[in-house]
Order: sequence, then C-alpha cells, then structure tokens
Amino acid sequence: MKKVIPINELTAVVVDLCIKIHSRIGPGCFEKVYEEILYYELTKLGFNVQRQLLLPIQYNELLIKNAYKIDLLVEDKLVLELKSLFPLPPVYFNQIHTHLSLLNLKHGMLINFKMPLMKDGIHRVFNNSGREEMS
Repeated sequence: MKKVIPINELTAVVVDLCIKIHSRIGPGCFEKVYEEILYYELTKLGFNVQRQLLLPIQYNELLIKNAYKIDLLVEDKLVLELKSLFPLPPVYFNQIHTHLSLLNLKHGMLINFKMPLMKDGIHRVFNNSGREEMS
C-alpha cells in the first residue's frame, strides 16, 4: 500500500527542492531546465509525477483535445506551474487557477525561478471548491 503524504508535507518537499535547485543552478536558465531537474528530484524521492500533461476541455458537445498543458502534476493532487521570467505577470496566477478549476483540484503552486531569492518566487494557489486529489 502506497503511503499518502499530506499536502503540506508535499509542498514543503517541493519548496525545499526548489531552493536546492535554485542555489545550485541560479536564476538564469530556461523554464525547461528547472522542470527537468525538479521532475528528476521528485521521482528520485519516489513521488508519482506526470510531466507536460496534456488535457482536454469539454465545451457542450465539443471536445478540444490537448487544450491545455500542466507542467507537473505530483501525486495526482498538486499542480506545479513553473516559470523563469521577471517580472511575473499576474496572468500566470489566472492560468494556474484555470488549471485547478478544470482539473477540479484544490492545490497548486506557481514557482518562478527567475528571482534572486527563491523564496520570493514560490506561491501557493488554491481552488477552494476543488477536491484533494484526482480520482
């Protein structure tokens, strides 16, 4: 039986890994670099991580395949949207809110590696009407 990790512990692991990665690589790389390294670190710790997850949108009878993409989905309950730009436009908060709503999930993180201090680039995002994990 797989151990269920509470969301606050999972987000703490993600924060620690982001700080570790940022301290080793710095703020100057492309988003893809941080995504690959974070994926590597999370899977090395035994977490179930889906990367570049393409998802559909259903609008009435219209199904739009591959309508949006999730950078990382961890343990089927935490959406990670990674960025590497400064300043971070507010539209990216809307983007992750939309992802959480479409997935009907509660927890997400917007992580911007282009900050001098990594802690300033980490944002928790919530969808209060979402569920704790995908079923």
